Amino acid sequence: MPEDRLKRSMLLDYYGELLTPRQRECYELHYNDDLSLSEIAEQCGISRQGAWDNIRRATEALEEMEEKTGLIRRLSETERHLRHLRLLLKEMKSRAAGNQNLDALLQEAEQELTGLLKTSDGEETDGI
Repeated sequence: MPEDRLKRSMLLDYYGELLTPRQRECYELHYNDDLSLSEIAEQCGISRQGAWDNIRRATEALEEMEEKTGLIRRLSETERHLRHLRLLLKEMKSRAAGNQNLDALLQEAEQELTGLLKTSDGEETDGI
């Protein structure tokens, strides 16, 4: 289920601004703050059914946006390709030991790849 939580969080991060304020609030309270429908209803001043309807509509809207744009899917694919490139680069560096021209070129490629693999907090996702 951690993957499901991550997916829901990413959907909200990417597309949450497209939801109504109420849908966003109910979705966040339910999935990020782990509140029950009763707690959400009480906090928002709506019925339990109203809380559920907002969460359901938000979920449908977020999933529809991802279906149409594929931003999260493409991000995941790009990260997978970059990690594969990093492995290939590491192998090339081990084979190029001693060749200064090639080593300098590989060092430059490694720096570029490292920049691409930075996470939003500035930490690398994978180390060479």
